[in-house]
Amino acid sequence: MKQMFNDLFIFEMANSHQGSVEHGLDIVHAMGKIARKHNIKAAVKLQYRNLDTFIHPDYVNREDIPHVPRFMGTRLTYEQFSVIVEAIREEGMVTMVTPFDEDSVEWCMDQGIDIIKVASCSALDWPLLTQIAKTHKPVILSTGGKSISDIDKIYNFLVHKNCEFAFMHCVAEYPTPMEHLQLDFINKMSRRYPNITIGYSGHENPEDNTVPMLAIAKGAKILERHVGLPNEKITLNAYSMNPEQAERWVQAALNAKTICSMKNESKKYITQDEIDSLHSLMRGVYVKRDIQAGETIARDDVFFAMPCFDKQMTSGEFYDGVAASRDYKAKEQLQEKKKLSDINLVRSVIHDAKGMLYEAGIALGNDFEVELSHHYGMQHFRQFGAIIINIINREYCKKLIIVLPGQKHPLHAHKVKEETFQLLYGDMQVCIEGNMINMTPGDIQTVLRSENHSFTSVNGAIFEEVSTTHVRNDSYYEDEKIRSLDPIERKTILRNW
Repeated sequence: MKQMFNDLFIFEMANSHQGSVEHGLDIVHAMGKIARKHNIKAAVKLQYRNLDTFIHPDYVNREDIPHVPRFMGTRLTYEQFSVIVEAIREEGMVTMVTPFDEDSVEWCMDQGIDIIKVASCSALDWPLLTQIAKTHKPVILSTGGKSISDIDKIYNFLVHKNCEFAFMHCVAEYPTPMEHLQLDFINKMSRRYPNITIGYSGHENPEDNTVPMLAIAKGAKILERHVGLPNEKITLNAYSMNPEQAERWVQAALNAKTICSMKNESKKYITQDEIDSLHSLMRGVYVKRDIQAGETIARDDVFFAMPCFDKQMTSGEFYDGVAASRDYKAKEQLQEKKKLSDINLVRSVIHDAKGMLYEAGIALGNDFEVELSHHYGMQHFRQFGAIIINIINREYCKKLIIVLPGQKHPLHAHKVKEETFQLLYGDMQVCIEGNMINMTPGDIQTVLRSENHSFTSVNGAIFEEVSTTHVRNDSYYEDEKIRSLDPIERKTILRNW
């Protein structure tokens, strides 16, 4: 369902399309042209109210009550709204409605509206939210004027109701001054609710297109603005966009997506041009004196200088004790390959493991022991093994297990220990007695004594293992090659990393 929300542009009809079907249709057609021109996923949003019951009968014709004259003056019937809804569909855009009462929710269902939007003023209207949740429609909810505690309540309510939903950061000031935008709150919501889409609903100056670009940079996946069509009788308010402004807003957002996007979300893309550019500025390794093949080269035997040529060892690759594979003349460039030792492999996987902990936001403290399980040797560690962080081992035991991308921990069982896994980060597949279980963050899986189990991860995983006391030599592996090894032969213990 996230795919429906991601990269969605929402055009909200300004001032209830002036209460005119014809004017509403003109807005729809104008937004459709923008959507097609830029090939974007776009929605046009309407507002529904059953004014016969939404406004108290004693206040229906009062001119002194905020919003009542506007609501009454722009009133449309269900049939008239249906005409506009059908036009949105014909333009190939998503239909979206903000219902302000229970009757309006029923209208949405009758018309087959794609997404229901909850306005900030209705975000704590529990009777309305209950009715919306019953529809099982995708929901986008604006959080203007809501504290983080309020948003937590709404989040938990929608989760408990099994709703598919997204949140929109919003400031309910019309227009919103720059100093009140608080776009950092998009980051906070993304961290606090990592399993849902976060967007931004803007009410700032329509000419300021730095704001949508910053919102994209902060992680917003949905953008929303009020739009309208000014003419000799209609003047747009200070926070609504005309079609020209709306198109520039869309273009700015698309530019920001291009600027911010990564080719692969799990890996930084580095171009060959970038590598060549930096290599041209690196220092290469040159020998100070004549050196014979087989001779050990120490730090005092070399100097570092630019240029650095192709196949030449860089200053960052040099290590004390490199063996010369051929004769070298003084001032000649050193062309030896970086030694791939077990120590280098250990350092490499430790750096990767630390990076995964940083990204997951998991702090270890200072009192722990790191164990590298390399069942087939360090040279094959990235394919088979795991990084085990031993934190507590008393009558109860707690460990953190780090599984690198593509790594597998071989099939084994414990006779003394019973253990429970909870996935904290990434993806993991656990196989227990031949049954494959796919885990997502938060999932819990218990492994009973003597149950054969293994685990692996596609993109990398960190999980917590809580168990009874861990006992030495209590791991019984299926593979005879592993069983024949002393535990000290398949483990590297680090006291300080």
